[in-house]
Amino acid sequence: MTEQQPLKGRVALVAGATRGAGRGIAVALGAAGATVYGTGRSAEGHRGEYGRPETLEETAELVTAAGGQGIAVRADHLVPAEVAAVAARIEAEQGGLDILVNDIWGGEELFGWNVPVWEHDLDKGLRLLRLAVETHAVTSHHLLPLLLRRPGGLVVEMTDGTAEYNATRYRNSFFYDIAKAAVLRMAFALGHELGPRGATAVALTPGWMRSEMMLEHFGVTEATWREATAAEPQFGISESPAYVGRAVVALAADADRARFNGTSLSSGGLALEYGFTDLDGSRPDAWRYLVDIEGTDDPVDPAGYR
Repeated sequence: MTEQQPLKGRVALVAGATRGAGRGIAVALGAAGATVYGTGRSAEGHRGEYGRPETLEETAELVTAAGGQGIAVRADHLVPAEVAAVAARIEAEQGGLDILVNDIWGGEELFGWNVPVWEHDLDKGLRLLRLAVETHAVTSHHLLPLLLRRPGGLVVEMTDGTAEYNATRYRNSFFYDIAKAAVLRMAFALGHELGPRGATAVALTPGWMRSEMMLEHFGVTEATWREATAAEPQFGISESPAYVGRAVVALAADADRARFNGTSLSSGGLALEYGFTDLDGSRPDAWRYLVDIEGTDDPVDPAGYR
């Protein structure tokens, strides 16, 4: 362990590491010196449901280039036997696990915005729930025994929205709302089960994240993302995937992280707590911004929330 690589010697599994937050977290953990196993379905020769080009192998290469050791393992987290095999491999190669990030999602194309449940495609809605909820349960079942072998383990359940924000706001659709609420509750439940055993579980949400899919939607790159604010001024509050990655690193490196056990956290909130920044040196706080602009027609400059 060094000041530059505070997680040297730690072993992490990022479930859902192919793109977006998962990739950002995996690379940040690598930069902090960790050995990072990245799992998912999108690997070389195997495209996931999105049909996108990103692969687990690319993520592993980025982790290694950042200063860690990246290991790509293709696995479908809806298949318990495949997740059990991941756990067996990590046990054989590392003897234990220090950090588990549950980032499996895959539901972007499965829900309709503001479509009531009786009009929503039922097959897609149920598929979303399986991908967003069942996968997390399967992963925890098989990996937590390995994590508990070492003291001070950390579990991060990735979701969208804090518990406080989601508690009083409808989130897009019946299925999406339930999925995100369920993951928040998972962190709460795991906190009760892991806390007495010396580990910490939290729920963590990024803000408006500039994932590969989001950048493509706006026709920009990470280098040129500000050009999109001309058409969508609120995109000015957006953040890179590296930002939430740095949030996970800060938590994992904090010897007193147990104070957050069972709670809901955000990348912007943890940036204020720990002092890290996004790639551009700012500290975007999307959830504070979203609360402050509710019920007003006046434009609010996102720059004041960075």
